[in-house]
Amino acid sequence: EQAQQRCQGCQSLFGEYYCDICHLFDRDKKQYHCAECGICRIGPKEDFFHCSKCNLCLSLSLRGKHKCIENVSRQDCPICLEDIHTSRVGAHVLPCGHLLHRTCYEDMLKEGYRCPLCMHSALDMTRYWRQLDDEVAQTPMPTEYQNMMVEILCNDCNARSTVQFHLLGMKCKNCESYNTAQDGKCRLPLEEQ
Repeated sequence: EQAQQRCQGCQSLFGEYYCDICHLFDRDKKQYHCAECGICRIGPKEDFFHCSKCNLCLSLSLRGKHKCIENVSRQDCPICLEDIHTSRVGAHVLPCGHLLHRTCYEDMLKEGYRCPLCMHSALDMTRYWRQLDDEVAQTPMPTEYQNMMVEILCNDCNARSTVQFHLLGMKCKNCESYNTAQDGKCRLPLEEQ
């Protein structure tokens, strides 16, 4: 007998949902077949659109609001190293455009705030950066470090700048993020050398 939703002989239902292309039988989860993805997705279909550049079905709330990376769904999740495209776990799109499984994203936030691939902030850190401004202002550096300057690279805007060294963090002059990394040696200003 060919694959179909009901038995030809007794008409027993094999699954509330049946896809004639994937030959998928399942309980009804408002599934739909996405021709562009080439697989069935959990819906409802009205809540999703297929981004042809990312090559993935995404929530309508992301239409026009996500950074596209070509075929990003064809990569493995950088946290669990499992396939994102065919996963039953939904994908979470980071501001940088990279994808993580939603559950991996939630686990990542327990440990840090940065994309594991590009180190860009994975959520809006503005409030925390302002808190850090206050902490830096209230925490003087020891005398030998007070005039030390360092070159930094910002992980959020990719700008390079020279700023005053501080143990709590070094603020990007361009975007005011503390998501920075030292990109050179410490040095004293010219007048003190």
